[in-house]
Amino acid sequence: MTVSIETLREGLSRTLDGTNFEGLGHRYEGKVRDNYTKDGKRTIVVTDRISAFDRVLGTLPYKGQVLNSLAAWWFNETAGVVPNHVIDVPDPNVMVGIECEPLPVEYVVRAYITGVTSTSIWTHYSKGTRVFCGHELPDALKKHQKLPDPILTPSTKAEHGDHDVSVSREEILAMGRISEADFDEAAGYAMALFTHGQKVCAERGLILVDTKYEFGKTPEGQIVVIDEIHTPDSSRFWYANSYRTRFDAGEDPESFDKEYVRRWLAGKGYKGDGPVPTIPDEVRVEASRRYIQACDEIRGVAFEPDTSEPLERIAKNLGLEKA
Repeated sequence: MTVSIETLREGLSRTLDGTNFEGLGHRYEGKVRDNYTKDGKRTIVVTDRISAFDRVLGTLPYKGQVLNSLAAWWFNETAGVVPNHVIDVPDPNVMVGIECEPLPVEYVVRAYITGVTSTSIWTHYSKGTRVFCGHELPDALKKHQKLPDPILTPSTKAEHGDHDVSVSREEILAMGRISEADFDEAAGYAMALFTHGQKVCAERGLILVDTKYEFGKTPEGQIVVIDEIHTPDSSRFWYANSYRTRFDAGEDPESFDKEYVRRWLAGKGYKGDGPVPTIPDEVRVEASRRYIQACDEIRGVAFEPDTSEPLERIAKNLGLEKA
């Protein structure tokens, strides 16, 4: 990794925790992204906020730049697999896309039985569940074990502060939120993206464990993938060369996604309810280091952060007044 720990420590004082730009249109704040819509375009500012357990936990230095650059790389890499919304990337923290109507479902694909959140497949399985989102699971599976085949486990999109709920295809359709045709088309796209992502990651000595995708409809009615693809926020990655040894020893796999932060929080007894524990600077720096490592290893190109003041830079690159 080319970014020094000292650079990450210095970045702690310049994290981008939010924006409020004038002139970009209607503003909507997600857990990590500030979205602005105007004239058929969506300007997405990827902040340094980190979320887990469906809560915003704080910020990590350069996290937004890492996510944006990696998502842009994956959108380009998968453009021939599934259509996407990207128009331009005018700033390290900004992506401009076609304004789409988001589908009301998160498409989660899982290839291993793992996780520590309340919605994770391992949490349900360890409590005795053997049918998860409509999929029958065999007995005697161990934590972190590979599933016979990747499975699609859709989830509802929670409002701020609420938890997503994993459901089956039949349950989603019964809710009447999405048509059968739209659900199945997006589901096919999700599985195609996951298959391609697994192949690319395997070539780099990595395991794409699980991920989530979001889709939207363009004004012309085309379903496209939106938001992000295969980033440390949306996906779980393990090192292939140590997976088997650690699995056989009953140890957690080596990972470089936000599972590191989840595990730290879980170790403090936090799993999404009650006050969020303050994350120490050393944990924030290590989490950033892992995000950057993921970006470097997946893309095969060293991440180079822009260390300038983010609000001024973004405003300049978008031709706006600072906000």
